[in-house]
Amino acid sequence: MKFITVLTSMAALVAAAPAVEPTKTQSIDKRDEPLRTATSGSQCTLVDGITNNLAKWSSTWSWAGGNLHVKSYSNAVLQAPAARVSAVASIPSKWQWSYTGTGVVANVAYDLFTSSDCSAKPEYEVMIWLAALGGAGPISATGKPIATVTISGVSWQLYKGAHSQMTVFSFVATKQQTNYNGDVADFIKYLAASQGLPGSQCLYSIGAGTEPFVGTNAKFDTTGYSVSLSTTTAAAPKPAATTAAPKPATGATCAPAYGQCGGQGWTGPTCCTTGTCKVSNQWYSQCS
Repeated sequence: MKFITVLTSMAALVAAAPAVEPTKTQSIDKRDEPLRTATSGSQCTLVDGITNNLAKWSSTWSWAGGNLHVKSYSNAVLQAPAARVSAVASIPSKWQWSYTGTGVVANVAYDLFTSSDCSAKPEYEVMIWLAALGGAGPISATGKPIATVTISGVSWQLYKGAHSQMTVFSFVATKQQTNYNGDVADFIKYLAASQGLPGSQCLYSIGAGTEPFVGTNAKFDTTGYSVSLSTTTAAAPKPAATTAAPKPATGATCAPAYGQCGGQGWTGPTCCTTGTCKVSNQWYSQCS
């Protein structure tokens, strides 16, 4: 058995990263909207380090306005070599956390992405909600679960929907899991066996964090987190290199200084009238 074990890299902890705009569903349109939906707010994420192989971090925030929309996803990401879903053996993880605040609407969730060509162009998103606080809800085509399953001794309601050309599966715990200890691979295996997730898909990203909607003086505190990935075969090959996109023709509309010029799901300008387009994170690039 080939093991790929990587401790959480705190350098990959993304603070308040804006997400991409969703495809609206029939009854739930609650997440992945730009920060413009907020009328006011702020957020700060602090990394406390790694002790006894457990990562620690906290995020404090207050957000108002756009009650049905996510404002950020401060998270720790395991960037392991891509692995075919059919070859994933186990993803053991521990996560101890707490949440305080007033009027908090948020989730605490793992966020996994897969693609067919092992690149960072996701086709499937798998979310595992350890908590749905204040009435927060997942992406869903109907607003109703398509199944109820027991994994790691916990009952989960499974929702299915779509956004940004991705199929989204969301497992929502029926009771909050503030001290989770389980194998995340069991969720992937269930989807492959029972819900049509292709075994040929490549799992290339495993995140863990919180998506806030609204609330005041909120604090999300992770006191211990670990995750690793093991496979039964060698990691999937890296995708072939691609050439840079050509520069736009003269007269093409470009983003102004400090404007957005890229990011996952971004459909606006990708050039800059001033400066260059610099990547801030997976979801956001800015002209500077």
